[in-house]
Amino acid sequence: MIFAYNKEQVGDVLMVILEDTKATKRQVERRGKVARVYAKDSGKTLAWNIFEASSLIQVTGNGQVFPSQEDIQVLNQELAKEGFTEELEPPVNPVFVVGQITKMKPHPDSDHLNICQVQIADDKSVQIVAGAPNAALGLKTIVALPGAMMPSGNLIFPGKLRGEDSYGMMCSPRELALPNAPQKRGIIELEEAAVIGQAFDPAKHWKA
Repeated sequence: MIFAYNKEQVGDVLMVILEDTKATKRQVERRGKVARVYAKDSGKTLAWNIFEASSLIQVTGNGQVFPSQEDIQVLNQELAKEGFTEELEPPVNPVFVVGQITKMKPHPDSDHLNICQVQIADDKSVQIVAGAPNAALGLKTIVALPGAMMPSGNLIFPGKLRGEDSYGMMCSPRELALPNAPQKRGIIELEEAAVIGQAFDPAKHWKA
């Protein structure tokens, strides 16, 4: 689940996005402060909009936000009060972490994509399909995991690229909106001392 809030542009609405809905015909049902966005064909819930959100929880920021466990309980109580049986789940955080490419092979259906195994914790690796020209074995970079919202507003969900599973994205400085980011293509290259699984910190991981 991706939680987003932008009072200036959208109003006092907490948006909860469950999956990519670009290609899905949607309908909305609203009860009180809660609106459920669902697929017209299947009825599957795609997102929630919670109006007057600041009357329920303390929420600030512009973009992705991370409600606490206590906040989630309050929001679920509001959903239940309006007769909804589904529940929200606490967002995963951090969603931007240090990762290292441990395996890499050419994509069988592309002349520029690679299928990479990327270690994102001591005991966890994910597969990411990437087209970065500087991707290389052993490279440490910043990974946007499923559940991340990029500075551009793009959302990261599990998906497929030309038939191959991809569970995240290795990020360029420009995609991370870092100051003085080079305009050329390529993922951010971290120092060898960067700690795998550590949350992304621009002050620590970027030198313009």
